[in-house]
Amino acid sequence: MNDLVHGEPSWKLSLGGVSLWISCRAGHMAPVEFQLGERTVSPYALAPWTPDEVDSALPPLLTVLRGDFLCFPFGGQKSAPPHGVAANAEWKIVAGGDDRLHLGMDDQDSGGWLEKIVILREGETAIYCEHRISGVEGDYSYGNHPVMDFSRLTEGEGLVSVSPFRWGSVYQGLFSNPLNREYGALKPSATFTDLREVPLATGGTADVSKYPARQGFDDSVMMHAEPATEEQPFAWSAAVFDGYVWFSLKNPADFPSTLLWISNGGRHGAPWNGRHFGRMGIEEVCSYFADSVDVSRTNPLAAEGVPTTRAFRKDETVSLRLIQAVAAVPERFGRVISITPAGPGKVVISGESGTSVEAPIDWNFIL
Repeated sequence: MNDLVHGEPSWKLSLGGVSLWISCRAGHMAPVEFQLGERTVSPYALAPWTPDEVDSALPPLLTVLRGDFLCFPFGGQKSAPPHGVAANAEWKIVAGGDDRLHLGMDDQDSGGWLEKIVILREGETAIYCEHRISGVEGDYSYGNHPVMDFSRLTEGEGLVSVSPFRWGSVYQGLFSNPLNREYGALKPSATFTDLREVPLATGGTADVSKYPARQGFDDSVMMHAEPATEEQPFAWSAAVFDGYVWFSLKNPADFPSTLLWISNGGRHGAPWNGRHFGRMGIEEVCSYFADSVDVSRTNPLAAEGVPTTRAFRKDETVSLRLIQAVAAVPERFGRVISITPAGPGKVVISGESGTSVEAPIDWNFIL
């Protein structure tokens, strides 16, 4: 039986300290409720509208919009819905169990078979997510698209950080077009080495690591992660909320870049209508920003050594794995400055304050 969640039929998966819902249409995962001691936290965003409140002619990506979902390919497309069939069409149950949901779909655009496997583990506040892509031929962009909700925080209270990166840039074009009643604050094409000093269009810099900020603007930045090493076998992204941290672990060979979609009321066309505040997509991608797969295939960041597509072959199955999790942190923990392995089933999360917390995580899952 499906639950009706925020206006959309959804499957529920619950185990231990985690309960989550995945929409049957488009496969968007939210809400997600994590139990941290006596407190329940829910960091994934739901759009400030339900599907029946907006024009049904809009792609399901926008009417369903919530939480985390697969984009294959990534970005707007000429002959397919934005972010691909995976982010818009019906998924079906392949298998299930007390600890997992296994979904699948035929992707008529790529000709492939897509699978979404979401696993929970007893004693952990973590989500193990695997996407399998089979029967696809050619170069494709892709990504996971978690949208986080900072709207209940005060100005600049949320703190966002990523693992060391070798290249960072504001979108290289006009991400928010005033002709479409969209407005951006950051300087197009500006490069940066620190999220705390990203150039503004009007001069000076902005601290993009503090959020919510720059109300009335929507912007996008992308960072290319340093490769994994024996000491640091994964890359990470993190957001510190009020008393807890959400974090994502990835293999940078699979997801070479992190894209931040910073959405704070800068879009005034439908369905946004200036009301999509305090959300941020912290997206792990192999793509050229959120441009179409056709643009990504031109390899526009070759000079920077940043891959924007991956070669898929009909006779192989590609497995793309991420871990998304939360952990309680003490007051004044500050930004996350590192997430490192602490043995085979644990990570240490260190904050600017010099304080560290441990979380039980089987980080080998992503390798």
